Amino acid sequence: MDLKDIQNLIKFVAKSGASEVKLETDDVKITIKTGGDDKGETTTYVQQIPVGTPVAQAPVAPQTVASTQAAPAEAEANSKYITIKSPIIGTLYRKPSPDKPLFVEVGQTIAEGDVLCIIEAMKLFNEIESEVSGKVVKILVDDASPVEFDQPLFLVDPS
Repeated sequence: MDLKDIQNLIKFVAKSGASEVKLETDDVKITIKTGGDDKGETTTYVQQIPVGTPVAQAPVAPQTVASTQAAPAEAEANSKYITIKSPIIGTLYRKPSPDKPLFVEVGQTIAEGDVLCIIEAMKLFNEIESEVSGKVVKILVDDASPVEFDQPLFLVDPS
C-alpha cells in the first residue's frame, strides 16, 4: 500500500463519518481515528510489519507489461465466444459428488439445458444449466472455488 492509497483512505474515512477504522494487510497495519464532526481532526497510525525476505521489484514491471499486452489479444480472441456467468454467489462444484465424473470438460459439445456445474449457496445446491448450445472452449473456474455474482465461468463456441 503506497502513500497515495493511505491518503485516499484517510479522506474516505473522514467523509464517511466513521469514528475509527482499522485495516491490516500482510505488511501494513493502519488505524484511522477521526474526532467528532465539529473538530474535523483525523489521527492516523501506520505501522510497517517487517517482512522476512525482501521482495524484488524488478521482475514485477515486465510481468505487468506482458499481461497488459496479452489482455487485448486474449479479449479479441474470446469475443467470438459466449460467456456463461454465475447467476449467484457461492461455491462452484464441477461434479455432482466427489466420486462422480465432471459435468462438462473442455472440448465437449453441450446443448441448451445441460447441467454445467453446481453452485452451493447457503447449503443449497443449485444446478447451473446452459442457456446456449455449442462447444465448451474454456473453463474459467476451478472445482470447489468460491464464485461471485456475474463472474465468468465458461466460454462456449456457439458455432
